[in-house]
Amino acid sequence: MELTSVVTPIFWVGFIAFVLAMLALDLFVLGGRGAHKVSAREALGWTGVWVALSLSFCALLWGWLDGTLGREVANAKALEFLTGYVIELSLSVDNIFVFIMIFSFFAVPTEQQRRVLIYGVLGAIVLRAGMILAGAWLVQQFHWVLYLFGAFLVITGFKMLIFADKAADLAKNPVLRWLRRHLRISHDYHGEKFTVMQDGVRWFTPLFLVLMVIETSDVIFAVDSIPAIFAVTTDPFIVFTSNIFAIMGLRSLYFLLADLNGRFHLLKYGLALVLVFVGVKMLIVDFYKVPIGLALGLVAVILLSSVAASLLATRNSNDKGGHA
Repeated sequence: MELTSVVTPIFWVGFIAFVLAMLALDLFVLGGRGAHKVSAREALGWTGVWVALSLSFCALLWGWLDGTLGREVANAKALEFLTGYVIELSLSVDNIFVFIMIFSFFAVPTEQQRRVLIYGVLGAIVLRAGMILAGAWLVQQFHWVLYLFGAFLVITGFKMLIFADKAADLAKNPVLRWLRRHLRISHDYHGEKFTVMQDGVRWFTPLFLVLMVIETSDVIFAVDSIPAIFAVTTDPFIVFTSNIFAIMGLRSLYFLLADLNGRFHLLKYGLALVLVFVGVKMLIVDFYKVPIGLALGLVAVILLSSVAASLLATRNSNDKGGHA
């Protein structure tokens, strides 16, 4: 199976340069204010910026393809990007639930969470890029790998449905236990520092442990999300850009949803159904190719329904509590 992209190498160079510029802006300009608590207003603003940039990129891609390869190709690739972006962004919400649990377990001060998430995003970008390249090579060399991806997503989706309400026990996390056995860990936080020198000896702070657990969790989530995007498209550029745009907006989305975690308790069931759907879509690809527009619509309906059901359920709960 040959994987081809509709864009030229200059698009790859331009997109990577854009990502590096945005990361540099975040790290060295916006991050220059030091540790601070990210307000809901700031988080909402940056979430809007990333969604707007994603949609603008899709529009630019559509315009270029429309003028070079025709309207049909432009429409198809734009829909592939939008569907992949929505799926990846929705799956990243599950990351947010895990981030909330990790920060709560380690009692990380709110103003120190921002730097951890910045470096978490950096690590996620490098990880996803490597996994996308590996996945693209596997799909190109062995078409039957798509069936393995599909079966894995279906199984993962059903496992999420069964264990959606079961919280992980971080105290038993093997990575965390290994780090505590082999590294000198300070008892207290030292601002946003990951390491400190005490009496000439290098100590790692609890914030370093938080970063390592977050990076490890992203490996697990990437195993789900990378096969999911290949169910939508095998164009490496669309796979890469939709994934990276979703990751870049993850940090601001975390701060926007962190205080509303309890209001979206049914969203995990919706995410599980999305995984099952894209898995089935991948399994039947040689018999029936689900139209991209239909796939995007079904994913949107599943997610919006789970969000609406969550808000309705918590509203009714609050109403009962208020009358008690």
